[in-house]
Amino acid sequence: MKILRYLALDVLMHMVAVSFVLLVIIISGRFVKYLAEAAVGDLAAGILVPVLLYRLPGFMELIIPLGLFIGILMSYGRLYVESEMVIFTATGISPQRLAGYTLVPALLVMVIVGGLSLFISPLGAARSEALLHAPESSQGINALAAGRFQTRRSNDMVSYAQAVDASGVMHSVFLSQAEREDDGELTMLLTIASEGEVKFDSATGARYLELRNGVRYVGYPGDLDYQVVSFEQFGELIPEPEGGVRTADPVDGRTTAHLLSSVLLEDKAALHWRLSIPVMVPIVAIIAMCMSQTNHRRGRYIKMAPAFILYLGYLTLLANARSGIASGEGGTVNIWAVHALFLAVALAMLYGPAVLGGLKHRRYLNAKA
Repeated sequence: MKILRYLALDVLMHMVAVSFVLLVIIISGRFVKYLAEAAVGDLAAGILVPVLLYRLPGFMELIIPLGLFIGILMSYGRLYVESEMVIFTATGISPQRLAGYTLVPALLVMVIVGGLSLFISPLGAARSEALLHAPESSQGINALAAGRFQTRRSNDMVSYAQAVDASGVMHSVFLSQAEREDDGELTMLLTIASEGEVKFDSATGARYLELRNGVRYVGYPGDLDYQVVSFEQFGELIPEPEGGVRTADPVDGRTTAHLLSSVLLEDKAALHWRLSIPVMVPIVAIIAMCMSQTNHRRGRYIKMAPAFILYLGYLTLLANARSGIASGEGGTVNIWAVHALFLAVALAMLYGPAVLGGLKHRRYLNAKA
């Protein structure tokens, strides 16, 4: 029991340290990207922190298994380098028994990751999506800041609104956009409207700028030949920047209960992906334990690179299997075949040396006889 507590505590401490570093790196990168969107008017600055917090569980469900994987490599690698593992082996702790000790913290992590993947992450994604796309929320508008000209990088549009009320309706709206024709001529589109509002289409996930009671001018700069169009209502699609905060998959915000009852391929793919994340935890724990074997001459980081490549291959195959299910090119059995493959790899690493050693010993006895 003392050995189990010692090993589990050491592994969990390394896992927490590695996960914290990875989380800080990912959050910093995402925050800088979101801040850049807010700076050019593609995202309301007031929702940066709430959106990031809501999406935090989605980051953690992928970070924690990797943190456990690296934590086991570092923890057991230290034990091998400092000859502590030699003492454990001398006291009768076999690799199979060590694997049992390793699975104790791994199962605890599996439960945590399962809770994040199946329940908490979808809830956070749904809250984030609702905050980003709620047109009635002043934080979710992300359209025009009152009394300030803005240039949106997604379509090079210059926009202005004299006032924006609490319900999200913009008053005295001005839009200016330049478009270049196929022949190279430059066309200016000027739109003036008394009111405007952002509308969200829940079916397609697209946002539209709806203008009311206005006039649109279309023509060439310096040319008297131009068009004037009056309208009572005019809608324009708001293009989303690639890789932006709103480009997340809508299926991520659907509850697991909804996915269980859905017949859509993308929902089935998302469901099996959510189940796969916790399932991979004990498998990668055994792989990390087997690949942590080293000595003081080679150092504790000697197998870090090949182990990470193996983990990355595991995750990549799962992602490809999910994409195949969503596109209809593969069945759900493919994603579980990936788990079966890496489970076989883990068992081969765990029992392979003992089996090969037994075969060599038998050959030696036969040759001696």
